[in-house]
Formats: sequence, structure tokens, C-alpha cells
Amino acid sequence: MLSFLLWCILLIFCWPLALAVLVLYPIVWLLLLPFRILGIAVEGVLELLKAIILLPARILCGPSRAC
Repeated sequence: MLSFLLWCILLIFCWPLALAVLVLYPIVWLLLLPFRILGIAVEGVLELLKAIILLPARILCGPSRAC
């Protein structure tokens, strides 16, 4: 909602720039999409490594205690 209000203010003060932002935003979003997907994949790999490293401690802790 805040970004929409900022865009409306930009539209009032400088409408050519606001229209350029409106047209270029989807293109920039599409260009950044592979980096977001890569970030999700890297985060998943790091969580997997964390789970593998902490697995022995979780096994030794046992089901009766919440470590």
C-alpha cells in the first residue's frame, strides 16, 4: 500500500517518470526473477547442510527431551 501511495505522489509531481516506472517495473521484476530462484535454492541447500550437521546431536538428545 505504501509503494502505491509513493507512486501516486510521484505521478502528481513527475508524471513521465511515474509512467516510466509503471512500464519498467515488470521488466525489472522479470530480470530479477532468476536471482530470487537462485536465492531460494541456495537457502534450501544451506538448510539441508544445517540439518545434516545437527542430525547427530538430535539423535543423541533422544525423543524424551526437547534439546
